[in-house]
Amino acid sequence: MSVRAAGDGVGTEPVVLHVAPHPDDELIGSPAALMALRDAGWRVVNLACSLGAAADRERRRRELEGACRLARFECEVVSSPLDDPLASAAVEVAVRRLVADVAGALERHRPRVVVAPSPHDRHRGHEVVGRAVVSACAAAVGEGPGEGERTASSPAPERLWLWGLWADLPFPSLAVGFDETRLAEMLGALSAHAGEMARNDYRRLVRGRAEMNASLGPERVFGFGFSASVSDRPYVELLTELGRKNGHWHLGAPRWLDARAPVAGLGDDVLDAWLEEPSVTDRFGAPG
Repeated sequence: MSVRAAGDGVGTEPVVLHVAPHPDDELIGSPAALMALRDAGWRVVNLACSLGAAADRERRRRELEGACRLARFECEVVSSPLDDPLASAAVEVAVRRLVADVAGALERHRPRVVVAPSPHDRHRGHEVVGRAVVSACAAAVGEGPGEGERTASSPAPERLWLWGLWADLPFPSLAVGFDETRLAEMLGALSAHAGEMARNDYRRLVRGRAEMNASLGPERVFGFGFSASVSDRPYVELLTELGRKNGHWHLGAPRWLDARAPVAGLGDDVLDAWLEEPSVTDRFGAPG
């Protein structure tokens, strides 16, 4: 399934590809960043990798379409959505399948930025998606001395932004500040996922996490003891920004997102070891 926002046409505007484990993650993971880029003239393409449990798939597909229309995101679903919950024995097969799905999306859309869950997000489905995205993005990059070099014919993204939901990000480097108007837009679109909101009202999560990050976020990104006025940033979203350089994943330099110039320089810290190591879920199993 592919749905474009009403009235939009295919153009030459830059693209951000969001790879969502489930319907509703497009409005829980990092919606403030996606909407900021959208308002700056970017196409936002959301690729959903699962439609939930078999009995809920048609409902969740309809809700996903409605939510993306409200958010003004384009919407796609992989050809063979993942089972939910995903059994541990199915992880490797799922990763291989998703790598191909993400690679196809990179070829179709040529995104400058890819956004996805962390491969250490505790939820098995989220981690599988995160691993697949990291692998597909690394494979798409033509390695060289530059920072994520790409050409018009290359599907390689310049940056990969990772969000955390079920587990905290240990290396947040990109802070997104937003206001009450943006929060209301995020929550309004999220409300289209009525079935999930009835089961667990994630709107409370989105608001509460944004308030918490307005307090903790600046210190977690810029260093403990950092002092910054949040009068114009009552809510904050955190991401780990990564880019390829000399064959490795480098952490982005700490910064606030400027949607007019969203691709910035990389730092010296290399995060290959963190991205590749087994997660807590791999080692000890899922909760429950």
